[in-house]
Amino acid sequence: MTLPEDNFILLSFINTKLRDEYDSLEQFCDENGLSTEDICGRMAQIGYEYDSARNAFK
Repeated sequence: MTLPEDNFILLSFINTKLRDEYDSLEQFCDENGLSTEDICGRMAQIGYEYDSARNAFK
């Protein structure tokens, strides 16, 4: 899967996917061959962290 380069667009993309298609960040990453550490690192660069209770980056 090709991810958006811009971290703010990535934030919107991932939160939409998590809301509509996946039960967790781990499931999203596993099914798309992505690293949760890489995704969380990119989101941390813009001040967001994954909230598992809400299944979204906040």
